[in-house]
Amino acid sequence: MKRGFGPRFRVMHWCIDRYLTEALAKMDLTASQGRIMGFIARQERPPCPRDIEEAFGLSHPSVSGTLSRLEKKEFIQCRPDRDDRRCKRIYILPKGAQCHERMIQEISQIEQQVVAGFSPEEEAVFTQLLDRAIRNMGGARASCDKEEDK
Repeated sequence: MKRGFGPRFRVMHWCIDRYLTEALAKMDLTASQGRIMGFIARQERPPCPRDIEEAFGLSHPSVSGTLSRLEKKEFIQCRPDRDDRRCKRIYILPKGAQCHERMIQEISQIEQQVVAGFSPEEEAVFTQLLDRAIRNMGGARASCDKEEDK
């Protein structure tokens, strides 16, 4: 059986990325800004720029520039930490919270579109197979559950 998964993965990624990029553009966000906004919104405690650097493997100047642009667009606000003045904490502003809710809705619509026409049983099998593929590649199912819960 000829597998040819690579091209299928790329096409699926491109399709999903196109929808996300269009949805984010309507909110005046780039894809990287959207990912960082999602990360900030999911944290129990307002994160520091270093948290973002570590989570995404980004340089300090990249994170600093992205946060600066998000702050100018009034999605977030950076304020000094009460206990450590060297650290700035990143807070989601009302506009950012609304944007995050819209992103969640857009992602939900994309996910529904991916499984359109699947029976409930097919959807369950698809989920199980994706989970197994993620584990096969060294990913953890628990990390997927955390993303879904937020």
